[in-house]
Amino acid sequence: MREARVKRTTSETDIEIYINLDGKGEYCVDTPVGFLNHMLESFAKHGRFDLEVNATGDIDVSYHHTVEDVGIVLGMAVDKALGNREGINRFGHFILPMDEALVMSAIDISGRPLFYYDSKGLKGTITGFDFELIWEFFKGFALESKSTLHIKVIEGEILHHVAEACFKSFAKSLKYAVKKEGEGIPSTKGKV
Repeated sequence: MREARVKRTTSETDIEIYINLDGKGEYCVDTPVGFLNHMLESFAKHGRFDLEVNATGDIDVSYHHTVEDVGIVLGMAVDKALGNREGINRFGHFILPMDEALVMSAIDISGRPLFYYDSKGLKGTITGFDFELIWEFFKGFALESKSTLHIKVIEGEILHHVAEACFKSFAKSLKYAVKKEGEGIPSTKGKV
C-alpha cells in the first residue's frame, strides 16, 4: 500500500496528514477553516484517496498560513507515499464541469516543482475564505510533491463552484498520475 503520514509544526501551524493513494475515498478532515475542510473532503472522495487531516493554525491572523501549510504537508505526504515513483503514469489531466464553472488541471510528477494557475482574475471571498488562497494551497502542494501542476479556470462566476471544480479536477488528475501502469521509473533519465 502506498501511504504516508507527515507531521509539520511551525510557530504558525501544527498539521498532521495521512494519505493512502490506493484508498476508497474515506476521509476525516479537521481544520479550523470550514471551507478548506469541504475542499479536502471533495479531493479525497473524487480522487478515491483515504485522507486524514488534523490542523490548527493562527486563524486569528488569517486563514493564509493554515491553508498554505496544509497544501505543503499534503504535498510532502504524497511525495513520501510515492517513494521512487516506479510504475506510475506520472502524467494526469482532467477537465471538470461544475454548473457554470469549468476547470482544467494537469500534473506531471516530474521531480521538477512548478505551479501555474490562471484564475481568470476572479477575486472575492467564500464564507470568509479568500479565493486567492487556492493559489497558495496548490503552490505549496506542487513544490513539496516535486510536481509540475497547472490549474486553469476556463469558465466560472460563482466562486464556490470554481473552487470546488479546482479541487475535484486536481483530485482526478492526481489519481491518474499516481496510478500504477507498469514497471520501472517513468523517465528516460532513469529517475524522477
